[in-house]
Amino acid sequence: MRTYNSEVRWDVTNKRNIFSRIAYKYLVEKSDNTLIQLFRYFFVGGGAFVVDFSILYLCTEYAHIDYLISAAIAFLAGLTVNFFISIIWVFSKSNINNRAAEFILFGVIGVVGLGLNECIIWLFTEVFHFHYLLSKLFSTGIVFMWNFLARKFFLYRPAEKSKAE
Repeated sequence: MRTYNSEVRWDVTNKRNIFSRIAYKYLVEKSDNTLIQLFRYFFVGGGAFVVDFSILYLCTEYAHIDYLISAAIAFLAGLTVNFFISIIWVFSKSNINNRAAEFILFGVIGVVGLGLNECIIWLFTEVFHFHYLLSKLFSTGIVFMWNFLARKFFLYRPAEKSKAE
């Protein structure tokens, strides 16, 4: 009789099941590999984007808040979602031992991203006359790369190995 606990079991011992090994490596196993982290961050960013985009739309269309203020509110909600999922799934260890300090630096990076987000949305909406939601789509790719690279470099860079190792 088999007993099951809440952990997901992956068959990584069967060499014929290469898809299980790849899925385990990319989806479950802790990793400092930048490509694996970028892969995961794409999904985390996607989830945060859904929160961000939805709140932007709801605040602007239904609460009648100015689109730039709505964008800031929405961005901060997405930032919070992004932080918690990132520390659980994307980045295995932080360079900062204090969780509050880590969130503050995560937030500072996010505020720079917010500045980029606001400027890009304003530029595409006011200067190029795109709809604010389309402007948000243009902003997303640039801010996504800024957020990932800055967080990877400043917060979650693996410790450098000494040459003696």
